[in-house]
Amino acid sequence: MSTTVLLDIGIPRKNIEGYPDPTCYKALKEIQRAEYGYRPLVYICSPYSGDVEANVELARRFCSFAVAARQIPLAPHLHYPQFMDDTDPDGRELAMFMGRILLSKCEQLWAYIGRVSAGMRAEIDWAHQMDIPIRFFDADFQEVHPA
Repeated sequence: MSTTVLLDIGIPRKNIEGYPDPTCYKALKEIQRAEYGYRPLVYICSPYSGDVEANVELARRFCSFAVAARQIPLAPHLHYPQFMDDTDPDGRELAMFMGRILLSKCEQLWAYIGRVSAGMRAEIDWAHQMDIPIRFFDADFQEVHPA
Protein backbone atom coordinates (compact mmCIF):
# COMPACT_ATOMS: atom_id res chain seq x y z
CA MET A 1 0.00 0.00 0.00
CA SER A 2 1.45 3.38 -0.96
CA THR A 3 1.95 6.25 1.47
CA THR A 4 -0.37 8.44 -0.62
CA VAL A 5 -3.25 6.03 -0.13
CA LEU A 6 -2.58 5.91 3.61
CA LEU A 7 -2.69 9.70 3.80
CA ASP A 8 -5.98 9.77 1.90
CA ILE A 9 -7.77 7.38 4.25
CA GLY A 10 -5.99 8.03 7.53
CA ILE A 11 -2.87 6.56 9.01
CA PRO A 12 -3.29 3.16 10.65
CA ARG A 13 -1.85 2.63 14.12
CA LYS A 14 -1.45 -1.09 13.47
CA ASN A 15 0.52 -2.99 10.86
CA ILE A 16 -0.99 -5.32 8.28
CA GLU A 17 -0.93 -8.17 10.79
CA GLY A 18 -2.93 -6.16 13.32
CA TYR A 19 -0.12 -5.39 15.75
CA PRO A 20 0.53 -1.85 17.03
CA ASP A 21 3.25 -0.17 14.96
CA PRO A 22 3.98 3.20 16.62
CA THR A 23 7.24 3.76 14.73
CA CYS A 24 5.59 3.47 11.32
CA TYR A 25 2.61 5.51 12.51
CA LYS A 26 4.86 8.33 13.74
CA ALA A 27 6.90 8.33 10.51
CA LEU A 28 3.78 8.50 8.34
CA LYS A 29 2.30 11.29 10.50
CA GLU A 30 5.54 13.26 10.03
CA ILE A 31 5.31 12.79 6.26
CA GLN A 32 1.70 13.95 6.35
CA ARG A 33 2.56 16.98 8.49
CA ALA A 34 5.43 17.90 6.14
CA GLU A 35 3.14 17.68 3.12
CA TYR A 36 0.03 19.35 4.51
CA GLY A 37 1.20 21.20 7.61
CA TYR A 38 -1.03 21.80 10.58
CA ARG A 39 -4.61 22.74 9.68
CA PRO A 40 -6.94 23.60 12.55
CA LEU A 41 -10.66 22.86 12.39
CA VAL A 42 -12.67 26.11 12.24
CA TYR A 43 -16.42 26.50 12.54
CA ILE A 44 -17.87 28.64 9.74
CA CYS A 45 -20.65 30.89 11.01
CA SER A 46 -22.63 32.65 8.28
CA PRO A 47 -26.34 33.14 7.54
CA TYR A 48 -28.49 30.42 6.03
CA SER A 49 -32.09 31.65 6.33
CA GLY A 50 -33.54 34.33 4.07
CA ASP A 51 -31.99 34.23 0.62
CA VAL A 52 -30.88 30.62 0.97
CA GLU A 53 -29.30 30.39 -2.49
CA ALA A 54 -27.14 33.50 -1.96
CA ASN A 55 -26.31 32.47 1.61
CA VAL A 56 -25.21 28.98 0.53
CA GLU A 57 -22.94 30.55 -2.08
CA LEU A 58 -21.54 32.90 0.59
CA ALA A 59 -20.85 29.94 2.92
CA ARG A 60 -19.11 28.09 0.09
CA ARG A 61 -16.88 31.10 -0.60
CA PHE A 62 -16.17 31.50 3.13
CA CYS A 63 -15.16 27.82 3.33
CA SER A 64 -12.95 28.22 0.26
CA PHE A 65 -11.32 31.24 1.91
CA ALA A 66 -10.68 29.14 5.05
CA VAL A 67 -9.07 26.36 3.01
CA ALA A 68 -6.82 28.93 1.30
CA ALA A 69 -5.88 30.14 4.80
CA ARG A 70 -4.79 26.55 5.65
CA GLN A 71 -7.80 25.79 7.85
CA ILE A 72 -10.26 22.91 7.78
CA PRO A 73 -13.69 24.57 7.52
CA LEU A 74 -16.76 23.04 9.15
CA ALA A 75 -20.04 24.57 7.95
CA PRO A 76 -22.99 22.58 9.33
CA HIS A 77 -25.45 24.87 7.55
CA LEU A 78 -24.12 23.52 4.25
CA HIS A 79 -24.34 19.92 5.42
CA TYR A 80 -27.55 19.49 7.42
CA PRO A 81 -29.99 21.01 4.89
CA GLN A 82 -28.99 18.19 2.54
CA PHE A 83 -31.12 15.81 4.63
CA MET A 84 -32.92 17.93 7.26
CA ASP A 85 -35.69 20.54 6.89
CA ASP A 86 -34.62 23.93 8.26
CA THR A 87 -38.25 25.10 8.22
CA ASP A 88 -39.32 22.33 10.63
CA PRO A 89 -38.85 23.71 14.18
CA ASP A 90 -37.98 20.31 15.67
CA GLY A 91 -35.52 19.56 12.86
CA ARG A 92 -33.93 22.99 13.20
CA GLU A 93 -33.55 22.57 16.96
CA LEU A 94 -31.89 19.19 16.44
CA ALA A 95 -29.56 20.64 13.79
CA MET A 96 -28.60 23.49 16.13
CA PHE A 97 -27.89 20.98 18.90
CA MET A 98 -25.65 18.96 16.58
CA GLY A 99 -23.94 22.16 15.43
CA ARG A 100 -23.13 23.02 19.05
CA ILE A 101 -21.49 19.61 19.50
CA LEU A 102 -19.45 20.14 16.33
CA LEU A 103 -18.46 23.64 17.47
CA SER A 104 -17.02 22.14 20.66
CA LYS A 105 -14.55 20.19 18.49
CA CYS A 106 -13.27 23.31 16.69
CA GLU A 107 -10.33 25.52 17.58
CA GLN A 108 -12.02 28.73 16.42
CA LEU A 109 -15.30 30.13 15.16
CA TRP A 110 -15.10 32.34 12.09
CA ALA A 111 -18.12 34.64 11.82
CA TYR A 112 -19.30 36.59 8.79
CA ILE A 113 -20.58 39.99 9.95
CA GLY A 114 -22.30 41.21 6.77
CA ARG A 115 -25.62 39.91 8.14
CA VAL A 116 -25.84 38.22 11.52
CA SER A 117 -28.85 35.92 11.84
CA ALA A 118 -30.44 34.65 15.06
CA GLY A 119 -28.80 31.26 14.53
CA MET A 120 -25.42 32.91 14.12
CA ARG A 121 -25.94 34.88 17.35
CA ALA A 122 -26.58 31.59 19.14
CA GLU A 123 -23.42 30.04 17.66
CA ILE A 124 -21.33 33.07 18.66
CA ASP A 125 -22.78 32.90 22.19
CA TRP A 126 -21.92 29.20 22.38
CA ALA A 127 -18.34 29.92 21.33
CA HIS A 128 -18.10 32.54 24.10
CA GLN A 129 -19.49 30.04 26.64
CA MET A 130 -16.98 27.39 25.53
CA ASP A 131 -14.06 29.86 25.45
CA ILE A 132 -13.54 29.19 21.75
CA PRO A 133 -11.74 32.09 20.02
CA ILE A 134 -13.91 34.03 17.56
CA ARG A 135 -12.70 35.87 14.48
CA PHE A 136 -14.99 38.22 12.55
CA PHE A 137 -14.85 38.77 8.78
CA ASP A 138 -16.48 41.32 6.48
CA ALA A 139 -17.94 40.83 2.99
CA ASP A 140 -14.42 40.76 1.48
CA PHE A 141 -13.30 38.19 4.07
CA GLN A 142 -11.05 40.74 5.70
CA GLU A 143 -10.76 40.26 9.45
CA VAL A 144 -12.39 42.98 11.50
CA HIS A 145 -12.11 43.66 15.20
CA PRO A 146 -15.40 44.82 16.71
CA ALA A 147 -15.12 47.51 19.35
